[in-house]
Amino acid sequence: LAGADAVFTTYAMLQRQEWLKRINWNLIVLDEAQAIKNPGTRQAREVKDLSGRARIALTGTPVENRLADLWSLFDFIAPGLLGSAHQFKRFACSLEKAEPPTYAPLRALVQPYILRRLKTDRSVISDLPDKVEVTAWCGLSKAQGLLYGRAVKDLASALGEQQEGIKRRGLILSALMRFKQICNHPDQALGDGDYAEERSGKFARLRELGEEIASRQEKALIFTQFREMTGPLAAFLATLFGRSGLVLHGGTPVAERKKLVERFQHEDGPPFFVLSLKAGGTGLNLTAASHVVHFDRWWNPAVESQATDRAFRIGQKKNVVVHKFVCTGTVEEKIDALIAAKSSLATELLEGAGTLLTEMDDETLLKLVALDLERAGI
Repeated sequence: LAGADAVFTTYAMLQRQEWLKRINWNLIVLDEAQAIKNPGTRQAREVKDLSGRARIALTGTPVENRLADLWSLFDFIAPGLLGSAHQFKRFACSLEKAEPPTYAPLRALVQPYILRRLKTDRSVISDLPDKVEVTAWCGLSKAQGLLYGRAVKDLASALGEQQEGIKRRGLILSALMRFKQICNHPDQALGDGDYAEERSGKFARLRELGEEIASRQEKALIFTQFREMTGPLAAFLATLFGRSGLVLHGGTPVAERKKLVERFQHEDGPPFFVLSLKAGGTGLNLTAASHVVHFDRWWNPAVESQATDRAFRIGQKKNVVVHKFVCTGTVEEKIDALIAAKSSLATELLEGAGTLLTEMDDETLLKLVALDLERAGI
């Protein structure tokens, strides 16, 4: 490393190159730092074994699912600041049980260490258009209603067998996945491959939306959690736009991804792009689209936001409309409310967290830099 100013590597490579942990680095910077949100993974442990005089974590999603995500980030940035994982869990529980629940004490603790900027902040990006998020409510067809009711009874029966532990969790996750499939289209759950429009409330809603987008000669991204849905969605949308579109999923060769993006970005390129959320939710620049459709929900606001940002990013010239499909009266509607609550958790915790050290008042600054004799071991 003689003469090298910087070394770039990946999280995966770090696990295979032991010598990286034998060097005392001047500065360690983590990009997409949510990769260490789970402290129990080998990846997180390997990163935290690095030695460095200073550490920085860059992430757009410091809280993806739970407050423990934030603890893991700070366990890398400033080990000990938020206590042990067990201590932090007790502290977080006390905040949630307060009347009314408040995260102000935690926010005050982490605020001095967070520099935050939002794309919607005009002082950061003055020419980025607006983003509008709307819920596209969908009904269920009779076929979907029958399947959904049967799936609920099956789950109740299975739970009645007093299953416990990992077996019970697996049962519930499997049932939730089936509910999602039924809400998309009954034939996704049945596996018979007949994706007739009239059998799905979401397909009917997609027709209304697709025809309107096509009439305006605008482009759209359509995200789905399921690879098996990308083909039927693309075939259906082609009938609405009068042209075929593009499809990207986990089976798309890496070399092909760039070509697909370039084709879509051309002004006269395909009018829609169907992507599986996991494969196409990050790392792509698709600013040619002014509409983003979440055909089914990942049930994680951070993941959905990352997918939306394929269109809502620097270089976008049009306002972006985000359509989130939700079947009314189903688990999708209830989890939509939970997603809103999860988003408000991150907002409440981080809002205003861009306070500069130089802008603190004297008392706050002195409290920040005061020496803790016990922790310093003096």
